[in-house]
Amino acid sequence: MSETTPAPTPPQTQPAPPLVVNIQYVKDLSFEVPNAPTIYTTLRSAPRVDINLDVQARRIQEGQNVYEVVLEIRTEATEPAAEGAAPNAPGGRVFLAELSYGGIFTLTGVPDNAIEPVLLVECPRILFPFARNILSDVTREGGFPPVLLQPIDFVALWQSRRAQAAAAAAAGGNGAARQTTA
Repeated sequence: MSETTPAPTPPQTQPAPPLVVNIQYVKDLSFEVPNAPTIYTTLRSAPRVDINLDVQARRIQEGQNVYEVVLEIRTEATEPAAEGAAPNAPGGRVFLAELSYGGIFTLTGVPDNAIEPVLLVECPRILFPFARNILSDVTREGGFPPVLLQPIDFVALWQSRRAQAAAAAAAGGNGAARQTTA
């Protein structure tokens, strides 16, 4: 009995995925408790926590499809207003956490009209759970209940920014949206 070996088939090259996460990293992280250690003994109720989130994207090198996308998250906790103070009067700062969490992404074969939504919607969706975890850990390690960010609708954020930029352009202003794709 003779065995025949099939002719070797040429290796099939798979097309590159349209979105590749090259690396994720903490670009900047700051956590401040300006009234420590006093705040730990005087804070009697849950602080008010204000959260500001921004997305920035830029091409790393001209002529290449490699981009940096950064989530900028600023979380400020303030004491509730003191008794007898005017309603909505802010108390003192409890803590301030600022996180810039970035990623380097390579886009391959993405049509030009889809680059902006990929960078400002899909990439932040990938980065968000990691940034959320870092913020939660740093506030917990700072001696406070962890700040747990709720899911973000990056599509709505992107659409809102586009609408603001269009309104500013129509008004003749130079309304620079913080979401940019350079």
